[in-house]
Amino acid sequence: MKDYRNLLSDLIAKYQKRVDFLSIRLENSEGTNIALRNGAVETLSEGISLGGQVRACYKGGWGFATFNDLSQLKERVEEAIAFARIIGDDETTLAPVEAVEVSCRLPLTGTNPRLIPLGDKKTLCDHYYQILKNYHPAINSASVTYYDAQQEIILATSEGSMIQQSWIDSEMRFSAIAQKTNQVQTGRETTGTRKAYEDLTNLDTQVESASKRAVNALSLPPVKGGKYPVVIDPILTGLFVHEAFGHLSEADMAYENPDLLEVMTMGRKFGGEFLQIFDGALPEGHRGSYYYDDEGTKATTTQLIKDGVLVGRLHSRETAGKLGEKPTGNARCLNYHYPPIVRMTNTWIGRGETPVKDLFSNISEGVYASNWLGGMTNGEMFTFSAGEAWMIRDGEIAEAVKNVTLSGNVFKTLAQISAIGDDFYWDESGGCGKGGQSGLAVGCAGPSLRIENVVIGGENSY
Repeated sequence: MKDYRNLLSDLIAKYQKRVDFLSIRLENSEGTNIALRNGAVETLSEGISLGGQVRACYKGGWGFATFNDLSQLKERVEEAIAFARIIGDDETTLAPVEAVEVSCRLPLTGTNPRLIPLGDKKTLCDHYYQILKNYHPAINSASVTYYDAQQEIILATSEGSMIQQSWIDSEMRFSAIAQKTNQVQTGRETTGTRKAYEDLTNLDTQVESASKRAVNALSLPPVKGGKYPVVIDPILTGLFVHEAFGHLSEADMAYENPDLLEVMTMGRKFGGEFLQIFDGALPEGHRGSYYYDDEGTKATTTQLIKDGVLVGRLHSRETAGKLGEKPTGNARCLNYHYPPIVRMTNTWIGRGETPVKDLFSNISEGVYASNWLGGMTNGEMFTFSAGEAWMIRDGEIAEAVKNVTLSGNVFKTLAQISAIGDDFYWDESGGCGKGGQSGLAVGCAGPSLRIENVVIGGENSY
């Protein structure tokens, strides 16, 4: 991207005295989108965009403006300032951060997908589609989507920061639907990377597993609903910690909701001493990794739960200032069309010490749930569908079952975690949605968990 630092610096210097805080974020992006469904091409495109956003804060009021024409930048700065001065009627409270001038790029371990011809990416999608569709005659629908993007940003602030940062992100999603008479079952797989195109090129076994699960589920008995001791695999653990707990740790959720803030009181005990939960963009090589967030705060690793006790939450500079805590580098925007809000990055439960086989010990009847098919949360409540599941009988994995959903209250469920496995796995399939900004890349991870008294939905459930 052309060097626009002098332009941004000059505009910041000209207007910064009119507001308490001013930032300009310039973004250059290019990417590919491919979507195949039932053999037909729904999307095949490559795009390039150059645009940006202006944020101004005055007496606690925020003004926001976007642009895709640099000749309009001065007008957009004035517009954002005008909005802030109209709205502001309180006090600007932003937690302090160190001003930096830096240029950084997330490292690749292989080929940049932007160097791969569009035709080769389409051929890869065709190959995976054929694996899905040809697995079994019962597969009546299959889809493959491919996405990659390269983003380069320059962020200038009135506090003296000038940050250039760039990264690559790629993702593929696979879905297969199997049908037999009136029965319909779905299998899904997703993977992503910020490291190399090669991470997407050897997925035959993973892709086939989506069709395999859909077909196998047609002949499986449904689980009998009830309360069971449950063992979940690391992929489902990652989904649980992100969806059920992670969003409640985002400080904008708390300071805007006094009841939630009371529940999420620092020092409150939520689980056993073996429970450790973290979030952070600092660990390298994951979908939610970066060096600086979209406000210019340096990436960190934040411990949210330590020894079962709530010790941290995720912040923007404003939420940290409002709550008298330190910023954590979690202010993120999907692209220049949206303002930064508090978002997760990479979220995980720490590895435990219990051998995985011992998680099943002394369970006379329970459920082992693996992978995920879907889910939803509503405040403290969650419901997740397992990608596949088996009954546990007398401490051993027994017959496979289908239509397994896990639901409950996140705080009660954290307290019901009775053992944490010594395995650990990063799931790079996450695309998080919040505040109208959907598909933000995140990482999730964790070990296998044993959880007592989980409500499992199925036939005759209660």
